[in-house]
Amino acid sequence: MHSIFHLAFNVRDLDAARRFYGGLLGCTEGRSTDTWVDFDFFGHQISLHLGEPFATAPTGRVGDVMVPMPHFGLALELPDWRAMADRLEAAGTEFVLKPQSRFEGQPGEQWTMFFRDPFGNPIEVKGFRSLETVYEK
Repeated sequence: MHSIFHLAFNVRDLDAARRFYGGLLGCTEGRSTDTWVDFDFFGHQISLHLGEPFATAPTGRVGDVMVPMPHFGLALELPDWRAMADRLEAAGTEFVLKPQSRFEGQPGEQWTMFFRDPFGNPIEVKGFRSLETVYEK
């Protein structure tokens, strides 16, 4: 079975959402109306609707940092992850967790970063040498 993931959530301003998701993250815009816009979020569909973003709290632990829960994100091959980290840093993005590596030399070795969209929605982006190692124990 082949599928793509769909996530719908609220944002306060569709033009700002277009600048962030389309401009900064490089997502292709899909259908839209006056109250929502779809994006191809790296092969998955996100639908951004006008409204109040969901509440989050720093209850997830990544190393010594408490990160916002719930959050969403994606896993990228390491070169793509590095390119995104460079774009976000160049844009002056405020990180919840700055780009860094975790589990070096262990199964599940990965790079991660946490940041928020302009409306406070938390996003985690992970990088892997190979996406085949995402579920390694």
